[in-house]
Amino acid sequence: MKDDRENRPAEQRPAGRVITVQGSIVDVQFPEGEEGPDVYGVLETRAEDGRTVILEVAEHLADHVVRCIALGSTLNLPYQTPAFIRGSAVMIPVGDELFGRIINVVGQPIDQKGPITASATVPIRQPGRSMRINPDRVGATEGAVLETGIKIIDLLFPVVKGSKNGILGGAALGKSILMLELMHNVIEYQSSACVFTGAGERIREGNELYFEFIKQKLLDKVMLAFGQMDESPGARFEIAFTGAALARHLQQQGKDVLFFIDNVFRFLQAGAEISTLLGRTPSESGYQPTLASEVGEFHERISGPDAGGSITALETVYVPADDLTDPAVVTLFSYLDSLIVLSRERVQMGLYPAVDPLLSSCSNLDPAVVGKHHFAVAQEVQKLFAKQEELKRVVMVIGTEELSQSDRILYERARRLQNFLTQPFFTADIYSGRKGEYVPIKETLIGCEKIIAGRLDTVPAERFYMIGKIGPIQK
Repeated sequence: MKDDRENRPAEQRPAGRVITVQGSIVDVQFPEGEEGPDVYGVLETRAEDGRTVILEVAEHLADHVVRCIALGSTLNLPYQTPAFIRGSAVMIPVGDELFGRIINVVGQPIDQKGPITASATVPIRQPGRSMRINPDRVGATEGAVLETGIKIIDLLFPVVKGSKNGILGGAALGKSILMLELMHNVIEYQSSACVFTGAGERIREGNELYFEFIKQKLLDKVMLAFGQMDESPGARFEIAFTGAALARHLQQQGKDVLFFIDNVFRFLQAGAEISTLLGRTPSESGYQPTLASEVGEFHERISGPDAGGSITALETVYVPADDLTDPAVVTLFSYLDSLIVLSRERVQMGLYPAVDPLLSSCSNLDPAVVGKHHFAVAQEVQKLFAKQEELKRVVMVIGTEELSQSDRILYERARRLQNFLTQPFFTADIYSGRKGEYVPIKETLIGCEKIIAGRLDTVPAERFYMIGKIGPIQK
């Protein structure tokens, strides 16, 4: 019955009437005896200025009323406006036609390049993924290390195909620029399909990202979905599922997909806004009571192996006031294989990328994944950084001259390693004035081994700053 109903023209479908508009929340009442849409069903209505307003059902109330979340502005949406059933879920176009295009939460193009003529559509609210492992695929896709060309990430926080990786940090620590560099390197050097989702971030950042892709000639290798800061909370929340649907479709075509989302915190923040508008009582922490289920539902869309390729997620997470104990941030921890934490102290020292190696962690740094040699080098690097942190306060008071000979040697080697793990970015050359460099994992390991072994103890630490491979400083 419903399928037939959804195939009819809008004017022939059963219509409800808009009875309440409270910001992004719209109540629609259906006539008695008329079956309304299910939860996550889609209604379509029209504002006085002729603009189409898409509504997604969130709750069923008494007296045949459905409470909906608007996926756009409700400005000039009058009382008693007809609202027609559009479908059982938001449908978006998929296929290779989406490469190089930008869509909004409902799949409409917003890049002023004309309509998208895709041959297929999929719902953004898909069933949960099966977590059963296909033994024929283990080792083929899942578990393979994905080289990023960024030294500190490849060394200490290796990205594995099919994993979820979080880039955490407060404001202005370089989360977006690090994600942009990851996208550039992986697309350019690994030739993976890429989906980028902008969830609740600034229009300026989306605009810069788009033109950076044009400049680097990478636009035709990436699909983009934006629900930005000026849009309704419904659009900022559901855009995460729109991006996940694009990635899921590519994966089902047998492709290994890089799924980037900037910013997961804004997605959860939009969920909190919606929860408040729906009248739900917040939890003790002030966030929505459904915080954990929303995080879980989103990650289920991009979890587990499948008959096709893999989805490797890289998610930026804004950390309010640099507080890593914030409930929304903590909720994300259990879903992430790598926690790459950016440090304000390292930004002030000019160390980019500003990754704090001691606060960060990675479950993929394991001999079974990266190999015994890589693991041994990484462990030695971590030991040196831990020793440096131990000696730092002493050095601030009395200087390196008062340290014992052995402690001074270790402290200076740690400084060389700290500088060596900085790197000029391709996507930041306009700011740094330095040409970006891609450094293979092998070269990173060679450089770290030479520093750890003391073979470069005579080279000033400053010469290791913002270089690529270790070779040039030895000449």
